[in-house]
Amino acid sequence: MSGLILRLAAPLQSWGEHSTFGERDTQPYPTRSGILGLLAAAQGRPRTTGLADFFHLRLTVRVDRPGVLLTDFHTVGGGLPRDQTVPTARGDRREEGKGTVVSHRHYLADAAFTVAVEGPDELIHELSAALRHPTWAPYLGRRSCPPAEPILLASGLTDPVRALKRQVPLSRERPHTGDTVAVDFIYETDIRDPHARAHLMDVPVSFDPLRRAYRPRAIKVRTEHLPADLCGGHGVDQLAALAEYAGSARQGG
Repeated sequence: MSGLILRLAAPLQSWGEHSTFGERDTQPYPTRSGILGLLAAAQGRPRTTGLADFFHLRLTVRVDRPGVLLTDFHTVGGGLPRDQTVPTARGDRREEGKGTVVSHRHYLADAAFTVAVEGPDELIHELSAALRHPTWAPYLGRRSCPPAEPILLASGLTDPVRALKRQVPLSRERPHTGDTVAVDFIYETDIRDPHARAHLMDVPVSFDPLRRAYRPRAIKVRTEHLPADLCGGHGVDQLAALAEYAGSARQGG
């Protein structure tokens, strides 16, 4: 077993778990389906390809910056003649003057997450290569949310979760007092765990558009105190800290 370190940061990201029709939600942290979809896209997997090998991957998310919830009031198809309005479920067109489709789309603005991905050595090696040279452009939950920086920070780590807690720079300012900083971690746990904080329907069984299916997953959110020295600040300072870590991780690998 080995692992990767992924950095998910962008002006906007959105991790829907139960989006339907006009209400497109986002979870406050990346979902398993969103992360695995990103990895599958990097590999160039067709949506009809099986996902059985991904079941062996284990994800741990560190919340560097939770971001701010943003809601976009979105309209499509307004003011168009009937033959150009949005198709209905029956396959016909909406009446002229009633063709506007309204939706509320939720995003996380200025959020940053660092993710440890653990799995079998061969699969981790394949994913690392795919992320360095992705077949399809990666995005953070939706195609309108491209990453601000390269996603892969480190690969081939024997204990990526420990790296999250002791080595990978945090995207936040160092506190004025104290030697530690409180950081939330999202851990996967057994669906029967009585201490699970949430149960999400976000384990993809199939991405096939005609047979899309998901299974439930349980998570625990735990606040841990990390060394304040991990704080890399913002802007240029943050990028420099991340680049230094990525360089050292490559040399160590």
